[in-house]
Amino acid sequence: MRRILVGLMLAGSAMAALPLHAQQIGEVSTAFRFLGKNDRIVIEAYDDPKVTGVSCFVSRARTGGVSGTVGLAEDTADASIACRQVGDVLTFKGKLPKQEDVFSERQSILFKRLHIVRIVDPVRNTLVYLTYSDKLIDGSPKNGVTAVPVPRSNPIPIK
Repeated sequence: MRRILVGLMLAGSAMAALPLHAQQIGEVSTAFRFLGKNDRIVIEAYDDPKVTGVSCFVSRARTGGVSGTVGLAEDTADASIACRQVGDVLTFKGKLPKQEDVFSERQSILFKRLHIVRIVDPVRNTLVYLTYSDKLIDGSPKNGVTAVPVPRSNPIPIK
């Protein structure tokens, strides 16, 4: 019985360590490709893992064609973000660091990633979210920013 309990606890902690995944909620085609998927803009939803009641919606370009279909194409660094309070009440799962990567995903086979960063603005009691792409050698300054104000009656717990 004890081994089963320990096994369940280990499985639960492994599940908690899994990366956050986006839920694709829509896409539009931007260029026709004869082979493979079309070039498109996808819209994905990300729920903040440490702030229940906040979701971020990111639109970004996805390259199609054969290389895009098999995951070898490099997507552009263009992205837009809008985060909103989607729950009746915001609840925090512990104290939040002043700045934290809440999501990161590979955008090319080598070295390029999409990031969503949460920054706490304690003066305004606001959660600020930034999206950008980085690349090992040649990063991009293209970015998007959005903010979710939190009622003063619910102060953001900061580490």
